[in-house]
Amino acid sequence: MTSLRMRSSLSRAAPAILAALCALPCWGQNKIVLDGSTGMIPLAKAIGIAYQQVSADPQIEIGQGLGTGARLKALADGKIQVALASHGIKAEDLAKDNLRAIEIAKGAIVFAVNASVPLSEVTEAQLCDLYSGRAGNWKALNGPDAAVVVMTRPPTEVDPEVIRAKIGCFKELKEVESARVMARGTDMAKGLAETMHSIGMTSMTVVEQSGGKLKALAVNGIAPTADNVKTGRYFLTRDFLFVVKAPPSPPVARFLEFALSADGDRVILANGAIPVR
Repeated sequence: MTSLRMRSSLSRAAPAILAALCALPCWGQNKIVLDGSTGMIPLAKAIGIAYQQVSADPQIEIGQGLGTGARLKALADGKIQVALASHGIKAEDLAKDNLRAIEIAKGAIVFAVNASVPLSEVTEAQLCDLYSGRAGNWKALNGPDAAVVVMTRPPTEVDPEVIRAKIGCFKELKEVESARVMARGTDMAKGLAETMHSIGMTSMTVVEQSGGKLKALAVNGIAPTADNVKTGRYFLTRDFLFVVKAPPSPPVARFLEFALSADGDRVILANGAIPVR
């Protein structure tokens, strides 16, 4: 897995890389396809929509999700132009295919509930009670008399990986048998929005884009606000990486330049994530 130091150095190098690319001759490209981590798709889509408002050509296309190996192979083969990743990126894999990882943002991983749940915060112990089934009714947390609907992600996805690493009682926790495993980040977003009394692992971006259908819970009294993520007080976070060929084509370079600009920062903040600059 790529180290934080490596990702940070790549992020710092990004402006210089992009500046050098501006001198390259332009060539036609009908569309820029982004695909990879489904947890990154909501933010990538928001950035893509904002970019199309200032540059209608080439068209930005967002895929349906690709696994770690598949996304890098698709990028190396030219089937996509930007791979979306948060983890599982090894330096040797990047070097082998002459790829570059650029950190775009940092985001909060949150435990979100359907708006039908009148709670605003939980403790780590309460989360483990909910996910183990020890607390099967919201009454156990002074909530309504309603069964808890637990939603989770496959164990190899970044959200549960971070949660297991950062919340001690999750390390060996056996999730309740009735927990619904949501294969994709988009499945989790849809499931939480449509299911009363549900709780699930997702991103602050999904919460911001839900139109009030979801609420992010504070953990141990710390809310997943931008300031708390920046200072590290809120400790469940993930990196948002754009992986590209080196050097990327001029159209891809211009898209990356937008994502790393002040305009890109505004889009990132509006969608619940934190710009890297």
